[in-house]
Amino acid sequence: MDIRLTPEDLELQRRARTFTEQVLFPLELECEENDGLSPESFGTAKRAVLDAGFNAINHREENGGQGFDGFEQILIEEEWGKATGALWDIPWRPAIPLAAATPDQKERYLWPACRGERRDAYAITEEQAGSDPSMVRTTARRDGRGWVIDGTKWHVTSGDIADFFLVHAHVDGDPAKATVFLVDKDLPGVELVRTPKYSHTFVFEHPIFAFDGVRVGEDAVLGEVGSGYELTKDWFVEERIMIGARTMGAATRALDLSLVFANERVQFGEPIVDFQAIVLMLADMAAQIMAAKSMLYRVGWQAARGAAARKQVHALASAVKLVCSETAGRVADAAVQIHGGRGYMREQPVERLWRELRVDRIWEGTSEIQRMVIGNELRKRGHEAFTGWPSWTND
Repeated sequence: MDIRLTPEDLELQRRARTFTEQVLFPLELECEENDGLSPESFGTAKRAVLDAGFNAINHREENGGQGFDGFEQILIEEEWGKATGALWDIPWRPAIPLAAATPDQKERYLWPACRGERRDAYAITEEQAGSDPSMVRTTARRDGRGWVIDGTKWHVTSGDIADFFLVHAHVDGDPAKATVFLVDKDLPGVELVRTPKYSHTFVFEHPIFAFDGVRVGEDAVLGEVGSGYELTKDWFVEERIMIGARTMGAATRALDLSLVFANERVQFGEPIVDFQAIVLMLADMAAQIMAAKSMLYRVGWQAARGAAARKQVHALASAVKLVCSETAGRVADAAVQIHGGRGYMREQPVERLWRELRVDRIWEGTSEIQRMVIGNELRKRGHEAFTGWPSWTND
């Protein structure tokens, strides 16, 4: 069987790597030292995204995106994931549920978001509802010809720069009527509660927002009333696979840096790479990346170009996120150990990678939740999705 990347895939990968090295890497220390970027640096990077054609890589061309399939997106995100400070979030990817928008909603939200004129943020998590969206307490009730939304959302990633939200709410408090609403940030009742500080450095923030009697029109419903759970699940599936891609990029950079350091660092008269303790750590790092990346590419290909059913992709995405995020955590930890005291200095990329990769085992579903999804697939349909081998056909 032929498992090589096509010439087109290799060229796309090269473009993404060049973008990362020339646009994102130079911004890392500014982001770390200033907890974000200056307006000038952000503006320059945003123009570079458009120049490189990396805006809205996850949407179809007819919807204003670049039209890359899921496997191509993995190749891109893997390269972007090598950058610290979550600078991979500068190239905007409007939430995939926006593809379900009406023509009017696309004109007001999706197309401007794809062009970079607007920015969305998905508001799901709450104080009492994280991995289980059925526990969401944010409600929407009909009021005349519109809706009134009440609730508070936590960890609204990029909420500081977003100008509209996708709010996951329960109509009349009923989880069976989960619905996603498009809510403009400047509407009365949308309030910034606070902006917590987190362990990692992130180019944008994760604020807490309250929606206090926010009135929206009937046209604010994305999809249909009651379709919110499926829309949000689709978003989780895409995000979990892309987390897998970015963590593999980060792990690969950690290995790159560790190899260079181990060859240059001399102790007891010889490079530390000659010490068995160090070279065995490097060997484990390489083997673990090889295994996890092979899984990522298999699932990405199967989901984008193969015959995987939607329910199967949901389970496979969980396996990808689980294995890739935990592998990257181990690799980054080993990289810090190899670098010694320098590996604990924030000016070193391996320190930032180590600190920033920790959240990938938590957000968009914890590792424990991913294991539950995998276990559910095993109970319902057996182990074939995980232990079988795809044929890469649609027959």
